[in-house]
Amino acid sequence: MGGAKRIAILTSGGDAPGMNAAVRAATMVGRALGCEMFGIERGYKGMLEGAITPLTAADVMGILREGGTILGSARCKEFHQREVRDRARAQLAAHGIDGLVVIGGNGSLTGALKLCDPEETGGTPMFVAGVPASIDNDLAHTGLSIGVDTAMNTIVEACDKIADTATAHDRTFIVEVMGRDCGYLAMTSAIAVGADLALFPEQGKSEDAIVAQIVDTVLAVRARSKKAKRVIIIKAEGVAIPIDRLKAQVDARLREKHPDADPSNIETRVTVLGHVVRGGRPSAFDRLIGSRLANVAVRAVVAGERPVMAAWMPPAPPPATIGKQAAADPYCWLVDLKAVLEETENLLTGRSALARWRAGAFEQVEDAQRS
Repeated sequence: MGGAKRIAILTSGGDAPGMNAAVRAATMVGRALGCEMFGIERGYKGMLEGAITPLTAADVMGILREGGTILGSARCKEFHQREVRDRARAQLAAHGIDGLVVIGGNGSLTGALKLCDPEETGGTPMFVAGVPASIDNDLAHTGLSIGVDTAMNTIVEACDKIADTATAHDRTFIVEVMGRDCGYLAMTSAIAVGADLALFPEQGKSEDAIVAQIVDTVLAVRARSKKAKRVIIIKAEGVAIPIDRLKAQVDARLREKHPDADPSNIETRVTVLGHVVRGGRPSAFDRLIGSRLANVAVRAVVAGERPVMAAWMPPAPPPATIGKQAAADPYCWLVDLKAVLEETENLLTGRSALARWRAGAFEQVEDAQRS
């Protein structure tokens, strides 16, 4: 069976630096393969509204260096409903769209899989390929997602600046980073900035244990002789305790330990990086993987592969039953989209081997720092 000839691209969910690189590459490669290329504005919401417009080379030529996404993005909770997806398929059919490239994270790719479900399409072919784009790096069967590298660089730059003032005044800073239910950004940025402690949901620690761990870390650093006594702690937003309450409990416990100390010298400072982590011009690496993953995804749609996700150097080669190396790029794989979403659920709930390895590897790093 032949593949798609009229292909639409959409970006959905949280934006990630490098999405525009993927949009550009998908458009250029698709046109080079003789396909008509279209952009869907505002993700699945735009699809429901029929906001589908042609994409030319001129439309995408200058977007490589821009953050965000020129197509816009939106969340669409109603897409969980069958009748809503039927309306979306009707819009695609009205525009003659037979192929779709979805650039986004877990929720976006879940919508893509539902959209091409044979039980819902009635046998009408819909060729779909996903491109992983999420600063959280919470998708399975891909080593990295688009946006992770830029987000990491943003966190490292911010923490380096915080470390300067923390060192000057021997302060303790708790820096909260994004990541939703995945602690990847917190873990890796903590290593990159030389943080004294990282807090991430995969640890599964109680609130009391987290507070005690921070206090013990602060006291251990303060006990050092002839060394800087600043403390940098990276907290993932997925750690359930709100950062204001965490600060209050840590400060109270430190005052108990040092009742005679000047409060300004022992209380913690808090910085929430928030959405600044999502923004900014994409790094060279995110431009690279955005372009390469999109190239592989478009070629898969044209070749009639469905439904798949283009993956960047998976942590381990996927089994032959769910993945194969992409002929168009030696560093990319085509992985069965359903298998990606199933393993992503395992990753986010801590059941996957990768989740256990991440947490265990970081515990070893912490042990080395304390020794």
